Amino acid sequence: MTTAAQLELLKYPIGKYNRPSTISETKLAEWIGDIEALPSKLNNLVSDFTEQQLDTPYRVDGWTVRQVVHHLVDSHVNSYVRYKWTLTEDKPTIKAYHEDRWAELDDYKAPIDTSLQMLEALHKRWVYLLKRLTKDDLSRTFIHPEHNTEISLAVLTSIYSWHCRHHFAHIEHLAKRKGWI
Repeated sequence: MTTAAQLELLKYPIGKYNRPSTISETKLAEWIGDIEALPSKLNNLVSDFTEQQLDTPYRVDGWTVRQVVHHLVDSHVNSYVRYKWTLTEDKPTIKAYHEDRWAELDDYKAPIDTSLQMLEALHKRWVYLLKRLTKDDLSRTFIHPEHNTEISLAVLTSIYSWHCRHHFAHIEHLAKRKGWI
């Protein structure tokens, strides 16, 4: 039986996201590094997984490894578009989406190779953009309709650094628990 504390650790293996109170150039570079590193790290971790391993949930009532890989692409495509909107519009209200519903679509049962390739290409382009943003660019904001909050691109970068590490940890911790690595 899984206790509440164990379940919380399975859900948030690196802890819940904490919005930074201050953002330094060093922190931004670290977050961009996390985003840049994910495709290679993820590919190295899952490239030898069997179909059965890919279809194993990282926790009870959680997504399978396969779903997490596909989710990373969908989530990060949405994030990249949010950067583009924010850089080209004045405080746009972004489009939210139901990630849980997306994870139930048939394409989340597809082989992961295409998603790993998409993630690699997307992150190269995204990081290229991120490394060229100015302080003014990073201070630009969008409105998230679910929370009615204004989020800067600097904060969004911290969110997606966490998102990369969060989902990678889901898969890595599962693989360690199961003795796959």
